[in-house]
Amino acid sequence: MPARCALCEGDGEIVVWRDAHYRVVRAEIEGYPGFLRVVLGRHVAEMTDLQPSERDRLMHVVFAVEQGLRELYRPDKVNLASFGNQVPHLHWHVIPRYRDDPHFPEPAWGAARRNGAARAEVPDTRLAARLTELLG
Repeated sequence: MPARCALCEGDGEIVVWRDAHYRVVRAEIEGYPGFLRVVLGRHVAEMTDLQPSERDRLMHVVFAVEQGLRELYRPDKVNLASFGNQVPHLHWHVIPRYRDDPHFPEPAWGAARRNGAARAEVPDTRLAARLTELLG
């Protein structure tokens, strides 16, 4: 583990769901309700640092999060991304996107093209319940 890792030292925002190895956190990013991150519970930087069974489980969690967001938020598109350039701790961004969000069709962290339409956040309890159904 590096000297300091924000995702090792804390949950990395509001935990919506967790098991013994992964957690799903809600990122509070203005204009992006439902922006979630799937975070590995231990410090690893790359997917190839994981055992095949861990990779399979991680992607199972990522896909369940996508499914839950599609059901509850009804986005036009869902973006999946794993960078780790700023925080080299394995995590996936799962981002509901809408044609009228601030950046569409560009990435959510690019230059804004417009003021996005206001959308309500699905309550964490509802999201957690759906993820628990999908993930067991």
